Amino acid sequence: MIGALIGDIVGSRFEFHNHKSKDFELFTSACSPTDDSVMSLAVARDVLDCCGDYRLLGEEAVREMRAWGRQYPFAGYGGTFSRWLMAPDPKPYGSWGNGAAMRVSACGYAARSMDEALSMARAVTEVTHNHPEGIKGAEAVASAVYMARVGHDMEEIRAYVTEHYYPIGFTLDGIRDTYRFEVSCQGSVPQALEAFFESTDFESALRGATSIGGDSDTIADVTCAVAEAYYGVPEAIRETALTYLDDTQRETLALFESVFPTREWLI
Repeated sequence: MIGALIGDIVGSRFEFHNHKSKDFELFTSACSPTDDSVMSLAVARDVLDCCGDYRLLGEEAVREMRAWGRQYPFAGYGGTFSRWLMAPDPKPYGSWGNGAAMRVSACGYAARSMDEALSMARAVTEVTHNHPEGIKGAEAVASAVYMARVGHDMEEIRAYVTEHYYPIGFTLDGIRDTYRFEVSCQGSVPQALEAFFESTDFESALRGATSIGGDSDTIADVTCAVAEAYYGVPEAIRETALTYLDDTQRETLALFESVFPTREWLI
């Protein structure tokens, strides 16, 4: 699941300073992991703690996200989510925001079937983003990651996403000039998935996702979560990204990957 973290780190410096081109340096001193990485790792820790029995996945997601959120209080959370992190009795708040989609990739990596991928995605999402569009965004990402991981080709993944979630009728070139910052699932997840569908390898997916602007770190997070499962991650990109994580983050990632292996070995 390091793909999601790489997308977040690379996209972080463009979130409020969009770069409408595929030509840019991937990693600079202005890059950093944001709330997308923190919450992706929180969900990964939640999945690990459940040890394959996901009946308490949602309940444990609340505990892990709040623990990680408090450990990393300045990661860039939205206002409502920040209040949820600190609330004495946190409740879902009907969000359709793309926070539902950016943190869910661990479910696609851990699931043993499509039904389980979707069930896990709903469980970790509805504790906050219980709006139908929030759940839809999380399911779309988890299903795409799962399909890529188990060997479906790109056209099969596109067909599934189109039939069940988003009929994507645009290209990156067609929207690049006019696309603007959008935090809804329905306004950013289809764009992130199209960046994957237009890619030829992991790096081209990352560059395509970042090139349209908008909520760059989250769009690249979603794109690269799927791209990792499909292509693997080049070792040089992986090793550079790891330098942006602290010991706790690297340890959680390493443990998750040891239990749910990814496909870097394909590169």
